[in-house]
Amino acid sequence: MKDGNNQQKNTTLPSSLDFQDLKVIAPVGRGAKGVVFLTKTGPTGDQSCMALKVISKALIEKKNKEGRGGDGGEYKRVSFEESVLRRLDHALLPRLRGVIETDKILGFGIDYCHGGNLLSLRNKQSEKMFSDDTIRFYAVELVLALEYLHNLGIVYRDLKPDNIMIQQNGHIMLVDFDLSTMLNKKSTKSLSLDSFKSFNLETQKKHARRKKFSFSRFYSCNSGISPCDSDLENQLRLYNNSMSRSEFDSVEKSNSFVGTEEYVAPEIVAGKGHDFSADWWSYGVVLYEMLYGTTPFTGANREETFHRILRKEPELTGEKTALRDLIKRLLEKDPSRRIKVDEIKGHDFFKGVKWDTVLEIARPPYIPANEVGDTVGFSKKDVELFVHGVYFPKSDDAGNEGEKNNKGVEKIESNCENNNNNKKLSHGQTENEEFYIF
Repeated sequence: MKDGNNQQKNTTLPSSLDFQDLKVIAPVGRGAKGVVFLTKTGPTGDQSCMALKVISKALIEKKNKEGRGGDGGEYKRVSFEESVLRRLDHALLPRLRGVIETDKILGFGIDYCHGGNLLSLRNKQSEKMFSDDTIRFYAVELVLALEYLHNLGIVYRDLKPDNIMIQQNGHIMLVDFDLSTMLNKKSTKSLSLDSFKSFNLETQKKHARRKKFSFSRFYSCNSGISPCDSDLENQLRLYNNSMSRSEFDSVEKSNSFVGTEEYVAPEIVAGKGHDFSADWWSYGVVLYEMLYGTTPFTGANREETFHRILRKEPELTGEKTALRDLIKRLLEKDPSRRIKVDEIKGHDFFKGVKWDTVLEIARPPYIPANEVGDTVGFSKKDVELFVHGVYFPKSDDAGNEGEKNNKGVEKIESNCENNNNNKKLSHGQTENEEFYIF
């Protein structure tokens, strides 16, 4: 695999994991459908740390029944994430160390990152922002990670500081591929003008039929925003009219409406279809946040945030610098005019960077402490009960079974509280920014 800064070919296939061979230390984070546990694996005296992302099968079934996953869509997402992890072989991306499954949960084991995420690291800075040199270090590594994914045909679609982890050696690791997708190359025939016009017309018809459904994924009934809100409709019309129609792309576009609202690209908001350029927009938002300590388009609610993404220019206050120029070119509304990877690597902000050897010679600005506490550990049943309790806190399953689950969770939380080396994970939204967010 990868050791230190060196990128080495991984020739070992990931194996099936068994709870009997794992020591589950503590829960360290949670997300939409998975809880991450810090675990240790290997023989006593020579154990290595591993992050185990555990997904609730009951929650996946629930989402599919509610129609969120379509035709088994949630299972397809989990399967796709596993397939992506199996393909990755890069120093800045996770290594799949094994898969574990019971009748109640499915888990992926990846390398554990001792340094938390980039959001927690930024918040530890005196003014909650980084210097230009520190930004350059992390920016270079993000370019390399995204370029590798794009060369595999994978558009990431959820770039944000929460998903940028800090490894033990100080280098980043990009995690969580739940929203990623593959973009297929267009055939020669599809690149002809006539077929392009036909494709574009059909796509517009599909967009018209799907607009209400697409926006319902971001808007909730409690938000007070209607998918047919006239102001937002007007903003979408203005944005669509301003888009360039002249560029032929080499890959098919995805029309999914996914992402995290503060980081999502305008073409995703507009439902115009998106490709790898959407990742470079999010990359620009992340650079802006590292420089200014806030995101550029955040509004009071989702409607205002999307309005700003579609129409507002980023406020790049301060003297003109290469970094501010790069951010401006990344936050170009029209994806056909947005700066691409070769131009990014050749930009003045990265002048002097030796891209082929940067991982071997670059010195990280922050090296986390390698301190992991030890406990008795959780059993397979403990893990299953805890994960179920996170997503079904007031379970009515089989009457007494729900009460039994909650008692099991209380027992596990008590173990976490009694261990001074580990942090307690709340069943609600965690406020600890060092937690993984999946």
